[in-house]
Amino acid sequence: MSEGTMQRRAQRDPSVKRLHRVLAGAAVVPAMLIVAGCSSDSGSDDGKDKAAGSSASASASASPSPTVRAAVYKDLPEACDVLSKKTLDDLVPKAKSGKESQSEDISTRAGCSWDSLANNGVDGSQFRWLSVSMLRFESDTTRGAGDELAKEYYDKQVGDVQAAEGAEDTKSEPVTETGDEATAVRYDLKKKEGTFKQQTVVARVENVVLTLDYNGAGLAGDKAPSADDLMKDAKKAAKEAVKAVTGSGGGKSSGGDAESGSPSKPASSSAPAKD
Repeated sequence: MSEGTMQRRAQRDPSVKRLHRVLAGAAVVPAMLIVAGCSSDSGSDDGKDKAAGSSASASASASPSPTVRAAVYKDLPEACDVLSKKTLDDLVPKAKSGKESQSEDISTRAGCSWDSLANNGVDGSQFRWLSVSMLRFESDTTRGAGDELAKEYYDKQVGDVQAAEGAEDTKSEPVTETGDEATAVRYDLKKKEGTFKQQTVVARVENVVLTLDYNGAGLAGDKAPSADDLMKDAKKAAKEAVKAVTGSGGGKSSGGDAESGSPSKPASSSAPAKD
């Protein structure tokens, strides 16, 4: 039956008219579903694109954790054991046991000192004072590698010794075969008891800085000791102390990178001659 015939019949027959409306409505439904389906698919793709974009952005913003070269030495030797008994007998004759410096953490800061007084009766007496201090630096992601921090402190320590208050006739010289670098500083320090001959050797081995102080004086009329002899002894002792650092059992790191670390506390400059 043609559409024109149906329309004419619908005008005459109400039932045919209702059937025509139902068929017309049914024809519209698939088209609406197709449109809705396209719209739904498009929204799903947009969500995926946004999620993928967010993931890519997060990956792009992520950065690897910073690393620094690991410190070579992870510990320090016992400060009062870095010098042999023979060396102590030569430099501080008949000295009592060494006096260990106070430290919150002996793995990063340690020190020991000895003193002796040889009484020569009416001719006066000879005084000697010896001190060894060590400071170890850990690698730190914000401050740098341990050896670089030690280098900075070494330079500062040498400068502080050279500028010691009250020092007279100051002289400096490099010291060989004593760690990675070493400097010897000598000066005179006049006190009411007499003139003290001060010798200081500052040495660095990797991430450890070692400072050895040695001074002597002739008291109560005794003559002052030879500064050259004192310096010779100080250099020898410093070399021995550095070997104690490099040979400390289990103290050396296997190397690699360190992601984090705590810097060691700074130390004060080496002490001048003891009162």
